Amino acid sequence: MAMGMATAEPPALLGALADMAESGTVDDLKLWYFHSMDHAGDTVLRSDLLGRIRPRCMFLSSIERKLLSAQAPGEKSPVEFVPVAFSASPDLFAKEVSLDLFVTTVSPMDKHGWFTFGTSNDYSTTAARNAKKLVVEVNPNMPRVFGASLLHISEVDAVVENEIPLTEVDGPNISEVDARIATIIADMIDDRSCLQMGIGALPGAVCALLEDRRDLGIHTELMTPALARLVQCGAVTNQAKTTYRGRSVFTFAMGDRAFYDFLDDNPAIHSAPVDIVNDPRHIAKNNNVVSVNATLQIDLSGACNSEHLMGRQYSGSGGQLDFVRGATASRGGKSIITCQSTARNGTVSRIVPRLDGPVTTPRNDTHIVVTEYGAVDLKGKSLSQRADALIGLAHPRFRDELANGL
Repeated sequence: MAMGMATAEPPALLGALADMAESGTVDDLKLWYFHSMDHAGDTVLRSDLLGRIRPRCMFLSSIERKLLSAQAPGEKSPVEFVPVAFSASPDLFAKEVSLDLFVTTVSPMDKHGWFTFGTSNDYSTTAARNAKKLVVEVNPNMPRVFGASLLHISEVDAVVENEIPLTEVDGPNISEVDARIATIIADMIDDRSCLQMGIGALPGAVCALLEDRRDLGIHTELMTPALARLVQCGAVTNQAKTTYRGRSVFTFAMGDRAFYDFLDDNPAIHSAPVDIVNDPRHIAKNNNVVSVNATLQIDLSGACNSEHLMGRQYSGSGGQLDFVRGATASRGGKSIITCQSTARNGTVSRIVPRLDGPVTTPRNDTHIVVTEYGAVDLKGKSLSQRADALIGLAHPRFRDELANGL
């Protein structure tokens, strides 16, 4: 089976499944999903149920990281990580994974019998229609969202009603270093740019500096309150876009209650499946796409590890590479990969001779890299030129060490 991700996790249905697993009614249940949150963590992803519920996770969150950190040496992993690009997940559910059941939260049905997938279109629209059984949890607090998000009652096998507040995500604190990086990035974003912003404090800090821009557009994997504020202040009009002109495009959304109210019944918002939103060919149809994504490590050739930390899988590849390629292929586009120059309170350099984990963005694709020490465009640079340029973005205390290691 599979479940809706992030704020579309259906708490009542997941609670019932957890109860069934606890009683032994459910056993050896393979559970497929991206990005879990608290409702799943409190139910189907409880550590005491993992012998009977077997997670097949495609993007780790803090919940899986906690489970993995408790794993004893030599013990079988409690979570099976499945490497897959976010954009490829619908195809996975359509062709490779046979789903007996899909469960998700939807917005209330209208008078014509239509629900919407609300905050989570992503893989949900495909999984819902390829599973043998579809059970939806109707929550009045789930926003009704325009776009390719409709689900008719005739497609549904069972309905559960549950009025409960949606999971809210607080705006992260912005550090001094993030603020410096945000200023560098914001200076690269011109009027009429089309934005994709990743998750975390830094993209929010960048957005806060763009309120004086004109005719910005949004074509993003994740819709956030920071992007919504750019719509509300008039900086985003989407009038310079080639696709979905006049509408902000996204595939999933997370934020606070005011943000969910902004999404609700808003014709300027367009939800679409992730295999459309994250398709590099589709992204590149818009001009001046600016993609901003974070990484954990960059080696001296420009390759990026954005998902592996301290010998363990930390998150997943998500949609980073899709937007790197889509933005780079866009006329006037800029793909920006960013990170603070150090980690662990300044004791570890994020710019390294060799990556400690898998390559999320290959060196062939990396375009612009930004740390608090500046920005460098790697396109057209040789390996030695790249190394010199990236050492210049490292923290000064690590530069000699990096240079001597060449």
